[in-house]
Amino acid sequence: MFSSKHLLGATLAALISITPAHAEEVIKLATTTSTENSGLLKELLPAFESLSGYKVQVIATGTGKALALGRQGDVDLVMTHAPAAEAKFVEEGFGSEPRGIMENDFVILGPQNDPAKIKGSANAEEAFGKIAASGVPFISRGDDSGTHKKELEIWAAAGVKPEFKGYTSVGQGMGKTLLMTNELQGYTLSDRGTYVAYKGKLDLGVDFDGGATLANPYQVILINSAKFPNLNHKGAKALSDWLISAEGQQKINDFKVQGEQLFKATYRQ
Repeated sequence: MFSSKHLLGATLAALISITPAHAEEVIKLATTTSTENSGLLKELLPAFESLSGYKVQVIATGTGKALALGRQGDVDLVMTHAPAAEAKFVEEGFGSEPRGIMENDFVILGPQNDPAKIKGSANAEEAFGKIAASGVPFISRGDDSGTHKKELEIWAAAGVKPEFKGYTSVGQGMGKTLLMTNELQGYTLSDRGTYVAYKGKLDLGVDFDGGATLANPYQVILINSAKFPNLNHKGAKALSDWLISAEGQQKINDFKVQGEQLFKATYRQ
């Protein structure tokens, strides 16, 4: 007869034999707060983890910090939304295989009564100029995120230094920035996905919608294996491949909050 000790050992051996070799391996993903705050990752990652056996550890931060983590070899891949910064990241040899996986857009949010009268502006630059001249608060993420980088591009194009009375840089993610903007009844630049996810908590509206001119594309980028050979490159590639697969792209398109699609899948073979 087998002792309880022998039975336990046999059971453990059987479990090990049918468990994927990489089941306990972790993939470290540095990504933006917009993918986290919107709820998209909670929709996507369980499907990938169930299929692959990997576990994804998410570090949600601004794009600048996410790319910095990639430069330091502290993560296995990044998912960000700042094209110029991403191109530099790849050109400098830190990233490889950049893939455009999805997009949404930026919107300028503000009080429902639009005190700066930005509705109907010809472009985002004109809208920002009106906000700066109005004295109404503008709340900036101020965190070197993709949204913050886009905001600074618009100020520069408008010929306005973001130093006017009412301009506040908070150094926070998109969700917290939206809540602060709501409390102060000011304006802010937001990705549409996080706004839709938070809309029920806010008394803010889309006061300017720039359409294609405020497009917000996202890429997934692997970390260069030559620079950091000890990272989980196999797992990172598996996640990147899944995100551009038919299943991954369909799940991105299908993800909705309050009946509204937040992201549009964009990968093309």
